[in-house]
Amino acid sequence: MEESNGIITEEEENATEINEIEQSKVRLMRAFVEREDPSVKEVDDLMIRRFLRARELDIEKASTLFLKYLSWRRSIIPNGFISPSEIPNELAQNKLFMQGVDKQNRPIVVVFGARHKPYKGGLEEFKRFVAYTLERICARMPAGQEKFVSIADLEGWGYTNSDIRGYLAALSILQV
Repeated sequence: MEESNGIITEEEENATEINEIEQSKVRLMRAFVEREDPSVKEVDDLMIRRFLRARELDIEKASTLFLKYLSWRRSIIPNGFISPSEIPNELAQNKLFMQGVDKQNRPIVVVFGARHKPYKGGLEEFKRFVAYTLERICARMPAGQEKFVSIADLEGWGYTNSDIRGYLAALSILQV
């Protein structure tokens, strides 16, 4: 990258072209999904871009996925947010902590697997806890950041912490 002499490299030119293509597709996708669900007006372009990128800029596939996400979100987070009072058993286990950011400015989450007690709170509370956690992580992400880092400490983890139904539910949420 040679900024001092004003030369634009091929890489920079391609990045600008891709950015313009993404912006155009974001506008098209927004128009399409707003017809299906007017609440999309509250969503920023960065979120729409994430869904487009997840489906290789295919507007139809990204729109389907995005509308499915909005429907899921309304079902699991009907009030628009999850209050800590809705997940007391999960929070009391102190199994997850936010720990600043890494060198690429991605939020860091540390999970202590041995602190998970599957018999406390039940599966529905655990699902709400996963959604609550993901919402908090996303709220900490700077604009344009699409990733976070998760560190799992499994020291002391054993059979009593194993929760296949919970793990499958968490994976299902991550795939939405």
